[in-house]
Amino acid sequence: MTGHRGQRLADYWRLTKPDVNVLIGVTTAVGFCIGARSSGGTVSAVRLLHTVVGTLLVASGTGTLNQVIERRFDALMRRTSRRPVASGRVAASCAAVFGLLLAAAGALLLAIAVNMLSMGLAIATMAIYLLVYTPLKRKSSLCTLVGALPGAAPPLIGWAAATGSLSIEAWILYGIVFLWQFPHFTAIAWMYREDYGRAGYHVLPRHTTGATVIFWQAIVPLIVLMPLSLAPIVLGHAGLGYLLTAVSLGGWFVVRADRLAAEQSNAAARRLLGTSIAYLGLLFVVLLVDHI
Repeated sequence: MTGHRGQRLADYWRLTKPDVNVLIGVTTAVGFCIGARSSGGTVSAVRLLHTVVGTLLVASGTGTLNQVIERRFDALMRRTSRRPVASGRVAASCAAVFGLLLAAAGALLLAIAVNMLSMGLAIATMAIYLLVYTPLKRKSSLCTLVGALPGAAPPLIGWAAATGSLSIEAWILYGIVFLWQFPHFTAIAWMYREDYGRAGYHVLPRHTTGATVIFWQAIVPLIVLMPLSLAPIVLGHAGLGYLLTAVSLGGWFVVRADRLAAEQSNAAARRLLGTSIAYLGLLFVVLLVDHI
């Protein structure tokens, strides 16, 4: 009985997509801290905690509801067939209730303990992800572009929570995460392209060579991302440590994307994926340290 209960808890934990939530939490916190400092205020630990927890609850609810919507297609892919809903270990109705409760709890926390703007951004992010991006994945490769719009929202939510408004600095952070998603998802899409094909997902353009796809969806966004990542320095929100981090990680990121274009192998895609995670995590952690 204890083992069964433990498995159920583990399944519900998996529904929240905790691996994705780590970066969401970090980028939300960075947006909050920089926003608070830029407005001349101090970083309130309590308000920061409410913001991060509220955002993660909405994100967890979104991830859970996404698995409910896509359960039939997840079951067709080796990568996702063991997910709790797709495998049948958690009933779709139970997961749907769980996801709605998580999202509602997060939205209420943001509305009551933070502000309405942060709550509105979180709900809008969830709506675009579930109602636009999710169904578009089976219709057009433009889903990558559309999915990047809500995917870059966490620093905006953090900034809005700290200041009650959105400034150019907030949109720069948004732009960094927005552009970062293209090489990140290109690596995933390349590694699991056959899996996605079995489920009918159009995550990569059809009738286009692999090198061309990788160039436009990974290398070009990185070329734009590198100078944009230096904007916090120009605006006075970061120093030498961030400069060295942004330049070295950005160069490493471009090299990995170039290798994928040249090799077009799953091994190169896996290295690009690992680099993308390290890039965003380290870049935002260094930026966060400058504002604590």
